[in-house]
Amino acid sequence: MNKKNNLKSWLYLLPAILFLGAFMVYPLIDVVIYSVEEGYNSASQSYYDVGLYNFSYVLHDPYFLQALKNTFILVIITVPLSTTIALLISLGLTSIKKLKHLFQTVYFLPYVTNTLAVGLVFMILFKKTAYTDGLVNVLINTFGGESVDFIDGPYWAKMFVLCFYTIWIVLPFKILILTSALASVNETLYKAARIDGTSKAGIFFRITLPMISPMIFYLVITGFIGAFKAYSDSVALFGTDLNAAGMNTIVGYVYDMLYGDSGGYPSYASAAALILFVIVLTITVINLMISRKNVHY
Repeated sequence: MNKKNNLKSWLYLLPAILFLGAFMVYPLIDVVIYSVEEGYNSASQSYYDVGLYNFSYVLHDPYFLQALKNTFILVIITVPLSTTIALLISLGLTSIKKLKHLFQTVYFLPYVTNTLAVGLVFMILFKKTAYTDGLVNVLINTFGGESVDFIDGPYWAKMFVLCFYTIWIVLPFKILILTSALASVNETLYKAARIDGTSKAGIFFRITLPMISPMIFYLVITGFIGAFKAYSDSVALFGTDLNAAGMNTIVGYVYDMLYGDSGGYPSYASAAALILFVIVLTITVINLMISRKNVHY
């Protein structure tokens, strides 16, 4: 019976195994192979040597270094800031009694809105045109400030818009997760703390935060991974020529190496993809090590 059950189990798992093998394992192996093939020619499917030149080229490419800088700034700013804002909003939504579900729906709407559509709205808000400086600049001028070209202007202004846009996009999902986590905290713990005379700050740091720490950790991990894979956000705001705008990301660099104006270099694209994989894996491992001491399961 055990052998029959094992056979059945493997048969049930076979479609998933085949799917993962065809669309995840095989492409990963292919990327590793491409990354070490030096002088690979897409037309003739040939190369002249095997080594680490592709990695050296990518790591010395100014476009990749700029993309690496942009991605790290995006990650460092948006992940902690979006998680903190989402937690504060979730706490506010949890404390509301009337129209609670309405407010939750309103905050979740950006999550189901098309990314490029949101990007178009942000361009209208921030982009200077021949007819208007954009709504944001109108507000800046109202308070006595000078107009800033957030889309085609200085680097700091473009990075501000990109970070703002990214936070806006990821907030709804984080709010949904944290609101659910807060609702699952045992109310008895709060009642006992109030009887003991614990302050609101003490309740938050000693009960609420430890109880929802697994969800916060989950959001931080997925936030890091998602921010490192950012690409559509930049395209929505600055168009497809991100290198000219100076706002490319690592994923955008990989895409350009494959299909962009400088495309046709799968070896360089594969090397960049593996570098991204190592960065994400390293940060994930560090977060897992930190979580052992700070996350309460």
